[in-house]
Amino acid sequence: MSENNRPITARVALGVSGGIAAYKAVEVLRGLQRAGCEVRVAMTKRACEFIQPLTFRALSGTHVLVDDYAPDNPDPIAHITFSQSVDLFVIAPATANIIAKFAHGVADDFITSTYLASTAPVLIAPAMNTTMLQHPATQRNLAQLKADGVTIVEPDAGEMACGTVGPGRLSEPEQIVNAALELLKSNRKRDLEGERLLITVGATREEIDPVRFISNRSSGRMGFALAKAAQARGAEVTVVAGVTTAQAPSGIKLINVKSAADMADAVEHEIDKATVFIGAAAVADYRPSEVAEQKIKKSDQTLILTLERTADILAQVGTSRTNGLIVIGFAAETENLLANAQQKLSSKNLDVVVANDVSRTDAGFDTPTNAVTIVTKDKVLELPLMAKTAVADRVLDVAAELRNKKT
Repeated sequence: MSENNRPITARVALGVSGGIAAYKAVEVLRGLQRAGCEVRVAMTKRACEFIQPLTFRALSGTHVLVDDYAPDNPDPIAHITFSQSVDLFVIAPATANIIAKFAHGVADDFITSTYLASTAPVLIAPAMNTTMLQHPATQRNLAQLKADGVTIVEPDAGEMACGTVGPGRLSEPEQIVNAALELLKSNRKRDLEGERLLITVGATREEIDPVRFISNRSSGRMGFALAKAAQARGAEVTVVAGVTTAQAPSGIKLINVKSAADMADAVEHEIDKATVFIGAAAVADYRPSEVAEQKIKKSDQTLILTLERTADILAQVGTSRTNGLIVIGFAAETENLLANAQQKLSSKNLDVVVANDVSRTDAGFDTPTNAVTIVTKDKVLELPLMAKTAVADRVLDVAAELRNKKT
């Protein structure tokens, strides 16, 4: 791995337009993935004539977007969420046609609409016949894109598929990847530098006897996504993790616990050092009032468990906070999502509640995606279904906005 390809954490949108070099976009995708990037792919319809979307779907693990209006598209406003939930938009190869559309603001397909909606830096790698590249119209369009702030990876010179020898051949995938990583490094958000985040993650287990317990289906994916995103944005991160099936990111302080009581103790010990608290764990609300010392033997009789309330960690933090601590809670709901979130925001003295419908099969517990509503005292932000990594950054955007208001 080269110096520029040291692992980083970033979300990249890769647009593939319809040229013979489209197959090389696979190498760009793999190079970005090896560097630690999460990559989503979009294609023009003409690109699909050179290479099938299934190839990119198999390698990226996500739906490949070609048409906003396709019946299998899981997001009806994908050109907005696709572009505004990534750190970089790369188009490789970029044909003369797509370059012309970008330069003149034409939005007649998914990739061109995404370009206009993008809030991320854009990098293009042109590939075309030498005469087309050198035509005054193409040169004007490239100059316009440069003036608009687009980064261009200049094409190589050599023999092309049409037999022409000269400039216009797609730059080597490794060079495109290196340029993308450099652009990511220079544009990386560092808006959480100086913040110390304390995040609770995963499920708690409340013992019934030595072999049985009460718990839930939380995997820890959402909490770990928040930790990873916060770390990438410059924060110092401490995670108090219950039982998880997701992998914790490296470079964070990790405190492992099992029960709600253990988690409450760990939070109490760490909270004075924190500037932002995020309660993303699915903490058990009840535990058995008595724990059997030996395994409860099976019988034909009905077994009655008496349960008692556990400590409300989020409420304790929200009502006792000092020194400008920002407190963010999660609300896993199955009905009355907004009303329950607003009630939680008020009763527990929180700054933000992130509510999600855990009855959905594509969001909530133990899924890579989530669809949440972010509720503050001033606004309600409803997000469509997206990767939990993207949700994490949107939640942290709100935290950063709150910090700016408090300072």
